[in-house]
Amino acid sequence: MTSVGPLYRFTRIALAVALLSAIAACGQKAAAPAAPPPPEVSVISIAPERLSLSTELPGRLEATRIAEVRARAAGIILKRNFREGSDVKAGEVLFRIDPAPLQATYESTQASLAKAEANLTQATLKAQRYKPLVEANAVSKQDYDDAVALQKQAAADVASAKASRQTASLNLGYATVTSPISGRIGRALVTEGALVGQGEATQLATVQQVDPIYVNLTQSSTDILKLQQAMKNGQLQSVGQGQAKVTLVTEDGQAYPQSGKLLFSDLTVDSTTGSVSIRAEFPNPDHSLLPGMYVRAKLEQAVNDQAITVPQQAVTRDMTGATVFVVDKDNKVAARTIKADNAQGDKWVVTDGLKTGDKVIVEGLQKVKPGAVVKTIPWTNTPAAATPVTASAASDAPHADTTSKAK
Repeated sequence: MTSVGPLYRFTRIALAVALLSAIAACGQKAAAPAAPPPPEVSVISIAPERLSLSTELPGRLEATRIAEVRARAAGIILKRNFREGSDVKAGEVLFRIDPAPLQATYESTQASLAKAEANLTQATLKAQRYKPLVEANAVSKQDYDDAVALQKQAAADVASAKASRQTASLNLGYATVTSPISGRIGRALVTEGALVGQGEATQLATVQQVDPIYVNLTQSSTDILKLQQAMKNGQLQSVGQGQAKVTLVTEDGQAYPQSGKLLFSDLTVDSTTGSVSIRAEFPNPDHSLLPGMYVRAKLEQAVNDQAITVPQQAVTRDMTGATVFVVDKDNKVAARTIKADNAQGDKWVVTDGLKTGDKVIVEGLQKVKPGAVVKTIPWTNTPAAATPVTASAASDAPHADTTSKAK
């Protein structure tokens, strides 16, 4: 009994150790990590599309019509009949010049005309009386010739008097200064009591028509030559005469809601800037566009029927150029160098490096490297949602404000 007890205990301990080793081995085998699944990336399949190529150009706004209102008659300004900065109609009275001296001049010419007409009547009657008498040798032919000449002179005096009256009538009408065009009038350059038109046509105000409004653009002659060469080679097509669409971005970065039309492109290159002038016209019904404002205009100049584009976020750029990551038929990632020098909206226009059917990674670029296997899903262009304001953040501001007031 004494020798069997220690042997029995040793056997039990050995069995327990073996059992624990087996359990530990099973646990280690179960805890061995499985191979990670391939990362998921969003891709687009390259397909050619019809794309209108637009160029963004700087420009300045200019009124379509500008009229400088000037005094055409000399006199004292009696009244201003408009509100500065308001809209006026063509023919609307703007200023009134003292008409008294002009009225007196008109009446004087009217009297001169009446006197000339009376002299003409007298000379005409005398010539008519002398005509039968000279035929009967009752008066000399010299007297008759003098009577006829006097009649013609009187007729010339009447014509001169009528011209003087017409001039006086025009000057009297110029005492009422009206707007030559419809538009928006600026500030008055003279006040009541000012003497105007004395030796020169004094400028009184300026009226500008701003609906529609012009935008004057400048484009580099080098860009125009490249565009013409691309059209000549068949790479691009013209948008057609009168079909070029122009959109506008104002100084604050906002897009103008209405599109314009291209009017003309200058035929001469500015020798100092090497650029060509282009003019477009925009509707401006609410007068939000003002002459002199700086704007940026996007001008459609050509159409590419087989354009290949990729989202800008899919392209990485470094000192060597532009690169995208593509996925082959075995779902392996490869880097591809492309040529993309022109951006249209949120896309790059690719001229070399991609072909129809290529799958380009748009989202998930940080998860992959060349040679890795990935799982692809179609990419959808969904705008990022605005970050909502949390309840705690919203409640903090009033609390802080109340505290500050309490202090």
